[in-house]
Amino acid sequence: MRRILESSARRLWHGKGGGLVGPVLTPFSLLYGAGVRIRNSLFDRGFLDIEEGGAPVISVGNLSVGGTGKTPVSRWFVERLQHRGRHPALVTRGYGEDEIQLHRRWNPEVPVVVAPRRIEGVRRAVDQGADVCVVDDGFQHRQLKRDIDIVLVSARDPLPARLLPRGPYREPLGSLRRADLILVTFHGTEGEGEALDRIHRVNQLNQAPPVMAFPFRAGRWVTLSGDAASAPDGPVLLVSSVARPETVAELAQECGVEVGEALAFPDHHDYGPEDLEEIERAAGGRNIVTTEKDAVKLSAHGHRLPPTIVLTLVADPDPGVVRIIDRTLERVLEPEDSRHPSASGEDR
Repeated sequence: MRRILESSARRLWHGKGGGLVGPVLTPFSLLYGAGVRIRNSLFDRGFLDIEEGGAPVISVGNLSVGGTGKTPVSRWFVERLQHRGRHPALVTRGYGEDEIQLHRRWNPEVPVVVAPRRIEGVRRAVDQGADVCVVDDGFQHRQLKRDIDIVLVSARDPLPARLLPRGPYREPLGSLRRADLILVTFHGTEGEGEALDRIHRVNQLNQAPPVMAFPFRAGRWVTLSGDAASAPDGPVLLVSSVARPETVAELAQECGVEVGEALAFPDHHDYGPEDLEEIERAAGGRNIVTTEKDAVKLSAHGHRLPPTIVLTLVADPDPGVVRIIDRTLERVLEPEDSRHPSASGEDR
């Protein structure tokens, strides 16, 4: 049922059907929007408190529901901070256990603190020795004071920006003015054109912060346990439980993979026995290709599945974009960075 509801919602949000549902949902979106504006106004005017966490905070968030790349971008910022000699922690609400496991697999030495109230998570991270915190999905969590607000916009985000439940947006487009940097995420040649369009539209906002393209590319092929693997041969079954399964299929095809069939589960889906049986039937002896996000959940069931190869995704920003991001980081990190030789790395 959840799979059907998510698929229907995506079609409605992207203007692919919905009939009379859209007009019916519009009043609810207006009420939701009024609530968002009132809440933001209370924070802006100081009626609601904004608290310090005890360390510099870099928030990686978005306006829309899922699919903008917060997890790999948060990883990129964590590793960028390590490169500068800092001791970061990753703070997350913990909505998806898969994302928590991914961060721990990518950077096992970095604390991953799970806390619905991000302010508590930052304070716990500081107690564990962190001198800077990257907060995954923190843009709407305004109780926590952020030193840098990074907001992601997917090149696939539909416009106009309709609010929930009529559209996927949690805040109106004008909320981007609160950001320090806006990164438009995408992959592939087609995605680059869509990203340029989104950059142009965001730049039309009055007092818009800097907005830049932030592409992803396919990384190396690995097994479910993370060991190096070869690209799959022949038609495969593509299995995913992400917000935008169509982008996974496109990326696989760009890598030369022949996608015989795609099996999409709801975002953050926890695979059970019935799901594994469905995957086995759908595979029909074919190899399986899946995402890193799914691999951390499927790895315990690898003995039940046909050979399964993982398509990894890595951030690949332009050097000029990296320099702009570094200068933004320096605003809050420079006093400490001046004591670390790595702060003057050759790629700055």
